[in-house]
Amino acid sequence: MFGVIGPDIEAARLTYFGLFALQHRGQESAGIAVSDSDNLTVYKDLGLVAQVFDESTLAGLPGSLAIGHTRYSTTGSNSWENSQPVFRHLGSNGIALAHNGNLTNTAHLAKSTDGGISTTDSELMTDAIAASMSQDGADLAEALASVLPTFEGAFSLAVMDRTTLVGVRDPYGFRPLCLGRLDENWLVASETAALDIVGAEFVRQISPGEMVVIDEDGPKSHYPFENPTSSLCLFEFVYFARPDSILFGQTIHTTRQEMGRLLAEQAPVDADITVPVPESGIPAAQGFAAVSGIPYIDGLVKNRYVGRTFIEPTQTMRERGVRMKLNAMPGVIAGKRVVLVDDSIIRGSTTKQLVAMVREAGASEIHLRISSPPYRWPCFYGMDTGDRETLLASSRSVDEIADHLGVDSLVYLELENLIEATGADADAFCTACLSGDYPTDVPTTDSKYLLERTP
Repeated sequence: MFGVIGPDIEAARLTYFGLFALQHRGQESAGIAVSDSDNLTVYKDLGLVAQVFDESTLAGLPGSLAIGHTRYSTTGSNSWENSQPVFRHLGSNGIALAHNGNLTNTAHLAKSTDGGISTTDSELMTDAIAASMSQDGADLAEALASVLPTFEGAFSLAVMDRTTLVGVRDPYGFRPLCLGRLDENWLVASETAALDIVGAEFVRQISPGEMVVIDEDGPKSHYPFENPTSSLCLFEFVYFARPDSILFGQTIHTTRQEMGRLLAEQAPVDADITVPVPESGIPAAQGFAAVSGIPYIDGLVKNRYVGRTFIEPTQTMRERGVRMKLNAMPGVIAGKRVVLVDDSIIRGSTTKQLVAMVREAGASEIHLRISSPPYRWPCFYGMDTGDRETLLASSRSVDEIADHLGVDSLVYLELENLIEATGADADAFCTACLSGDYPTDVPTTDSKYLLERTP
């Protein structure tokens, strides 16, 4: 998610580059909304950023205010209708919204708004904002201040009308959102890496419960929520965020290396080589090798043109993607006792295939080290893991998981060590998927497709 406003800039082009830096956060669809003060235009489609936009497309999106989005679906299917930004026409005006996260009161909102044409929680939010503007005569900031407290769950938002850009984080701050500056232009982005790619300065993280309204006079902060508190998703450090992004004052890469160092101290092992699972397992493997003294070796080759298997929309696509994405090198692995380092195990299908590949390459032993705790509970705040039965660790012990995967040993990083690696206090995070401790009430019976219409 990305947004920019400023004088005399090509906002859509800047947003296009910002979305490139955020492609890892969603691969299902991409879109940009842009305003030239008189007209608000939205262009979006299924596919990656580079597939959706080209030079001619961007040339048809003039204006100095824009927001953009790359989608990873958690409510609503992977369809063009559910791609973002969401747009609603309002007389001579209009609003567009980009959303990172997942609401937990979607069913209630759908009933209170009679459902309308909405098939995602993001659309429900847009409808509520539009209704406030059209019925109450409120401007965008006033409408947001009015309706935001009715939303529950995780929502970092970039919202715009023809003249104003607004960045919002929910009162728990489940998903990240930062503020940046490029000369006289102001930007909001899910991660600081998106600011880097366009040459912008990172100003600060937007606080949980903060609404930053940016117009021609610059940014102004508002606080429409009572008693905000920090519950940033801890999995941002494990998997979601780019290694060059900054959270809590340090790069994600530094945090992941520290996870590996702490894992080596927690779980010593006799082995010959430390092999990372690219890409997000690399920093942890570097840290593990540095502390253990077991040499770091690149034993798996990644096809860089294949996307992340975890966030593909179907399990079949995830499984097919593993073999397309990674290949083991027998010349490096054969006859070796291998420490295989990865960031997490979710459903286990990817890991099981990886272990089989390393065995086929001739490893004499495989000691699997995971730089996060067992993922045992579903997430309702922006990760598509709402069905606990699909989670490998939900009903298995660590020994049972090791047997299932076919490894000689398996150790997960302890939760307290993971938190220590971030350099922040334990109460700054949501650890629900790892601990079962949810900061809010969660809709355990609602499915991802609860708003979908059936013929």
